[in-house]
Amino acid sequence: MNKDVMVCGVGGQGTVLASKIIAAAAMEEGSTVHSAETIGMAQRGGSVTSHIRVGEDAFSPLIPFGGADLLLAFEVGEAVRNLKYLKADGVAVVNTAAVMPVTESLQSTGYDGSAMAAYLRDRCTCIFVNSEEVCRPFGSSRFFNMIILGVAAASGKLGISTETLLKEIEKRVPARYTDINKKAFLAGCEIGGKASR
Repeated sequence: MNKDVMVCGVGGQGTVLASKIIAAAAMEEGSTVHSAETIGMAQRGGSVTSHIRVGEDAFSPLIPFGGADLLLAFEVGEAVRNLKYLKADGVAVVNTAAVMPVTESLQSTGYDGSAMAAYLRDRCTCIFVNSEEVCRPFGSSRFFNMIILGVAAASGKLGISTETLLKEIEKRVPARYTDINKKAFLAGCEIGGKASR
């Protein structure tokens, strides 16, 4: 399998854990994997991006512009910022619940992500997921990283089995949080399964 996956969001959303699970699961299934992360001001809500390149066709960890098969966007504005990486026939899985940037507290601009979602809808194939809605049964948006992984896996766009991803969740998530994270992943699988029909 050859697959380039871009994961993007803001600090604190669990993008790095999600990218590590994808990379480890792909390696577990026998693929060569290269990855790189740009964390920047992550602890202050800044942009976070991860490049994951799976397969023998990848010779460097960075995805070229127009090279990503899949864009997993934990924040709708970050999806727009990283859209240049997505292939013309690529798919974006996008959280429509906007995360307010720090600058919004200085001057209200009315940013709610709706204009960003409309922009994406016109330019690529998208699977939209609202983290506030899908995370409500779990009591926290902190589980969105597992949900978006499930969406990507069950949609068939990630190319890694749900079983392998569940095993990596068990390995990488602290034991006391494993069960709820697996439930969040499976909830995402339900959404992704419907999106693929």
